[in-house]
Amino acid sequence: MANYGSPLYVYSRSDIESNWREFDEAFGDHPHLVCYAVKANSNIAVLNVLAKIGAGFDIVSVGELERVLAAGGQASNCVFSGVAKTQDEIKRGLEVGIRCFNVESSAEMSRIEQVAQAMNTQAPISIRVNPNVDAKTHPYISTGLKENKFGVDIDDALALYEQAHNSKYINVQGLDCHIGSQLTELSPFIDALDKVLELITQLNDRGIEISHLDLGGGVGIRYDDETTIDIAKYVDAILDKVGDLDIILEPGRAIVGNAGVFVTKVEFLKQNSDKSFAIIDGAMNDLLRPAFYNAYHQVLPVNENAKGTEASWDLVGPICETGDFLAKDRQLSLSEGDYLALMSAGAYGFTMSSNYNSRPRVAEVMVSDKAHHLIRQRETIQDLFNTESVIND
Repeated sequence: MANYGSPLYVYSRSDIESNWREFDEAFGDHPHLVCYAVKANSNIAVLNVLAKIGAGFDIVSVGELERVLAAGGQASNCVFSGVAKTQDEIKRGLEVGIRCFNVESSAEMSRIEQVAQAMNTQAPISIRVNPNVDAKTHPYISTGLKENKFGVDIDDALALYEQAHNSKYINVQGLDCHIGSQLTELSPFIDALDKVLELITQLNDRGIEISHLDLGGGVGIRYDDETTIDIAKYVDAILDKVGDLDIILEPGRAIVGNAGVFVTKVEFLKQNSDKSFAIIDGAMNDLLRPAFYNAYHQVLPVNENAKGTEASWDLVGPICETGDFLAKDRQLSLSEGDYLALMSAGAYGFTMSSNYNSRPRVAEVMVSDKAHHLIRQRETIQDLFNTESVIND
C-alpha cells in the first residue's frame, strides 16, 4: 500500500493464466477457441497477458475491440457481441477482420448486410439464439429468457438464418447462445445446448452449414461457500454432444474474478445503539456490485494479526447514498487505519466503476511472480474535468 495508495485493485497474473488454461486444456485436441469476455476486466495488461497465451476475445463495443488490438490480441480471434452495434462499429470490425459478429436481431442483420454491401465484402456472422432457458441466477444477469433483451427467439431463428444464407453479403459461420452469468449448476447449460443442437440439425436439413457453436460464458465462481461448476466436467458434457463442431466459449468472470482483490482502508469507526459502521475509503463508485446486485464479497484483514474493536460491521463508503456499502454484518476486529481486502473482485470491479461524487478512479496493480507492476495510474482531480469547459460569455 505504501507504493500505490488506497483504494486499489490488485490482480494475480498466474491466476489469470491458469484459469484460462483450465478451459483451454479441457478441450484437448477438439477444435475450439476460448474467448475471454473483455467486459469482465478490460485493463490492457490483463488483455495482453491473455493474448500472449493464445486467448480469443468476446467484445461488446468498438472500444473493447481497440483495447484488444492495442494489447496485442488478434482481430481474427474476436467475436463481436452486443445488441446495439452501430454502423461505425460494424465497419471497424470488418476492416480489421474479426472472426464474426454475434447477431442479436433481424434489424441488426439488415444493418450488417448494408455495411458489408457498402464495403463490397462479406460479413461473417453467428446468430445469437435465445433458448428461453432459466439460468437460475440473479435477474439482472439472466440473458436467456424470452423477457430478456438479448438474442433472437429460438422459434424465429430458422427464418433469419435462411435470410442470411441467401444474402451475398453475409457469410453464415455459426450459432451463438449465452443464457446468463454466475451460473453454479450445469443443468441450464445442458438444457440450452440440447435446444441449439436441435436447431443446428434443422439448419443442416436446409443446407445451411454451421461451422462453429458458440456457447457463451456464464460459469460462476466462488464468492462465499458456493458449489461451482467443474470446468473439466462442463467441457466433457459439451463434447459428448457436439460431434466435430468447432466450439467457442466466452468466459469472463471465471478467468479474472478470483484473480483480483479490492483493497480499502478504514477511515473511521462509528457505532451507535443499533449499528457498527466501518467507514472506508472505497465506495460504490469503485466497486458497484454490492449496491447494484446486493453481491457478496468475502472481507479479510490485510494484516491478519491486527487488533481492534470486535463487532459486526457494515463497511460503508464516502458516497452520499444510503446504498453505498461494500459489505454488511461482517464479524471483524477493526481499528482506524486498518486495510481490508474484498476478495473475488477481479471481474466487474474496475470496469463498472465511475467518477460519481467527483471521485477519481483507483489504481490497478498486477502481481507477477515476486514482482508487482502498476497497470493503471490513479486518476487525479484534474483528470476529472480535463475534457470539460466553461462557457465564456
